[in-house]
Amino acid sequence: MLRMEIALFLVLGFIACIYFSAGKKNSLLHKNFSLLLIVTLIHLVFDGTTIYTVNRLDIVPRLLNDILHRLFIGTMVLSVYLFYKYISILAEEESGKQLRFDMPANVFLIAAELGAMLLPVHYTVTPKGNYSDGIHAGICYISTAFYLFLCVWLLLRNRKQIDPKRKFAIGTALVIEVCVCLLQAFNPTWLISGMGLTLMTLSFYLTLENPDILRAELTEQKMSMLYLKSQVNPHFLYNTLDTIRIQAQLNGDKKVADLLMRLSDFFRLSVKTDRQMVSLDDELELLEAYMELMCYRYPELQCGYDIDPELGGVQVPNFILQPIVENSLLHGLKNKGYRGAVQISAEKTDDGKMEIRICDTGSGFAPGKKAEIDQMLLNFAGQPAKLEGNSIGILNVQKRIKLLCGREYGLSYTEEPKGGVRAHLLLPLYNEEN
Repeated sequence: MLRMEIALFLVLGFIACIYFSAGKKNSLLHKNFSLLLIVTLIHLVFDGTTIYTVNRLDIVPRLLNDILHRLFIGTMVLSVYLFYKYISILAEEESGKQLRFDMPANVFLIAAELGAMLLPVHYTVTPKGNYSDGIHAGICYISTAFYLFLCVWLLLRNRKQIDPKRKFAIGTALVIEVCVCLLQAFNPTWLISGMGLTLMTLSFYLTLENPDILRAELTEQKMSMLYLKSQVNPHFLYNTLDTIRIQAQLNGDKKVADLLMRLSDFFRLSVKTDRQMVSLDDELELLEAYMELMCYRYPELQCGYDIDPELGGVQVPNFILQPIVENSLLHGLKNKGYRGAVQISAEKTDDGKMEIRICDTGSGFAPGKKAEIDQMLLNFAGQPAKLEGNSIGILNVQKRIKLLCGREYGLSYTEEPKGGVRAHLLLPLYNEEN
């Protein structure tokens, strides 16, 4: 049995080396999984140690056995709790719903850990092997049952919002743990609890946290972005060139040269695809070139900026502002004959993040459209990146922000009380020197 624990530790240790050496964003979900890996490895050490000592009660001091068993139970409870936290974070991010059982889960963790440290330890000696039992050992089963119940509840409550692949991975991991716990309960001398935690961790790694899968998703998003940027709306190009042509016919003044220069700037900046992240100043330069052309084409269209000067060097995903502004023009101000204004602002939030707001004075959302957009942005993970359709820009912007910055960031919309729409982009404060 001890050999199995050593093998499990080596396998999970190898996975941990791969995971920690891979490049990944420092999101709350990844932090939780990193902690889960560490705690589970520590638990396997105490699991293997107690398997050795519990079968040598005649030569190992009782005090040492008790201490090792308390640490074994404590790390097991913490591991199962971290599985619950991982699923709860995932469910909250993908559903957008506030969790109800976080406080009870935390209180139960404290109570279980105190029980593991303070309750008396009892050992049973049998011809097949020795094991700990009684109320102290029961903490394992009670804690596992409690947190697995919460996991199942989260999975069922958010089954429509969670991505099917993730839902399958979580469900499979839960089934594995339940089966191992039942086998352990009916065969106490088997001492296979570490196997259940290891298999759950491997299930999560292979299907949810595998760096290769994360890199594949990043590649898919990058290819989608490159396609988008190579397929600039031809109507915009043709109409702008026509505007320049008419202007040239009417008078040969400097305005023509300025328009041509801004058009050249726009295409030059829009094809910068060598970096996933660019400075906010670079994004705004592209946006300014685009809006100058649009404002010249539609004289009654106005554009204003209110940008915190300290945010110019903050890194943002490439090509996220222009699609949002273009969406405001096509679906808001177009219905008003492009009469109105677009205001772009950027400022730091109280919790150390950055929010970019794009407000328009257009016609607002059509009936039912906002709910449709909200649902699409909320369930972005379950939808393939679009290469055509009305929501091509905002869906791919959402996917790239979530992938490059973390799931706590992203795009959302609100309706303006006086008419129009406001887009909110919540982003981290990544500076160029970082």
